[in-house]
Amino acid sequence: MASIFTKIISGEIPSFKIYEDDNYLAFLDINPNALGHTLCIPKKEINEIFDLDDETLSGLMIFSKKVAHAIKKAVVCKRVGVSIIGLEVPHVHVHLIPINKMNDMSFESKINLTQDEFIEIMKKIKSYI
Repeated sequence: MASIFTKIISGEIPSFKIYEDDNYLAFLDINPNALGHTLCIPKKEINEIFDLDDETLSGLMIFSKKVAHAIKKAVVCKRVGVSIIGLEVPHVHVHLIPINKMNDMSFESKINLTQDEFIEIMKKIKSYI
């Protein structure tokens, strides 16, 4: 069965897409830790990060770097934190989270955004790619 991320890639499920190319997709996390929290995924559905072939793994990191630079320009933060946990969805995903302190990387506290706020930050990040 296809993961929720595969359904986002195919357009079955709507998302706030930031950037995509032939192999990867970046979109806003709908349950974000912070404004601008973005997920980067390979379009190839693979469950665990270390099961990716070397080319896909390195490509995902280079893709994520490009998106992280755009987030840093769009959101006031000290840096963009990176987390790869993989327990929530059985499809490799990189969390890019704007942070100012260590606790900002905690997945126990979330923020609520309106549809308009998601659209606004999506457009802002996209403008820097």
